[in-house]
Amino acid sequence: MAQQTTPAYGGQAVIEGVMFGGRSVTVTAIRRKNQEIEYYEAPREEYRWMKPLKKIPFLRGIVGLIEASANGAKHLNFATERYSMESGEEMDTKGPSRLTMIFGVAVVGVLSFLFGKFVFTLVPVFLAKLLLGRWVPDGIPQNLVEGGFKLLLLLGYIYAISQAPLIKRLFQYHGAEHKVINAFESGVELTVPNVQKFSTLHYRCGSSFIIFTILVGVVVYSLVTYETLWERVVQRIVLLPVVIGLSYEVLQWTNRFRETPVLRYLGYPGLWLQKLTTKEPDDAQVEVAIAAFQKMRERDQIQTNGELASTG
Repeated sequence: MAQQTTPAYGGQAVIEGVMFGGRSVTVTAIRRKNQEIEYYEAPREEYRWMKPLKKIPFLRGIVGLIEASANGAKHLNFATERYSMESGEEMDTKGPSRLTMIFGVAVVGVLSFLFGKFVFTLVPVFLAKLLLGRWVPDGIPQNLVEGGFKLLLLLGYIYAISQAPLIKRLFQYHGAEHKVINAFESGVELTVPNVQKFSTLHYRCGSSFIIFTILVGVVVYSLVTYETLWERVVQRIVLLPVVIGLSYEVLQWTNRFRETPVLRYLGYPGLWLQKLTTKEPDDAQVEVAIAAFQKMRERDQIQTNGELASTG
């Protein structure tokens, strides 16, 4: 086992493959039609202005999201191109178009998170006010109704796109990624039989982050007052970075205390959502996830050894 602890590693499902990000490189592994595994590697480029910001609570979550979007875009583009080259001509013409499915993948992915959060923030505001504003008073009651609409829209959207075969496979790779990280954190050898024994759920998943933005948003929005519907809309837009920053801290906090008997339950809403965004992978998908993770660790180790040699 490597001495590096697991918080340095992060994963993400891409089309027909998995991406893992390490300390110095991000690696995507995909399965080709000939059953070979192909890799795409990209060094992690950290700008100087990002380093101090990553140490500031509440701000580091937004910076991390921007960085993840930039890295994820490269790998999503690679996986999409390979998918198009190998299976585009065989796709079912009666089902959703390639553009529709790729768009669905992008929205669920971190690349389109900000756009999705913007939409899922504003639409519930109008629904809560226009549909129930006559019976539900402003303030906390309206914020709770608004949060309920957000949750229903999110669950409905994820369920709807999960019916597409491509999205279902994406969620299977998402489950494979979580299984690999869980196995690694448990200290077992990363073999397909070993990894398959672990859960598809993980505390640090981006799905948990999304659900926390809804819960944290209810609290944050309850701290401000408004007079009109449009004032309420403007407040939601202005406070969106605050909600994102706080949600990131809550996610880190719940992960830090996940072994504490009482506090571990705070992370359960995110785990429940992952029951929709992850599916049980087959052995071939787990093999791809293991390959991506191992390649990432190998590259990180080479980078570490090179740094030690240069300083020695």
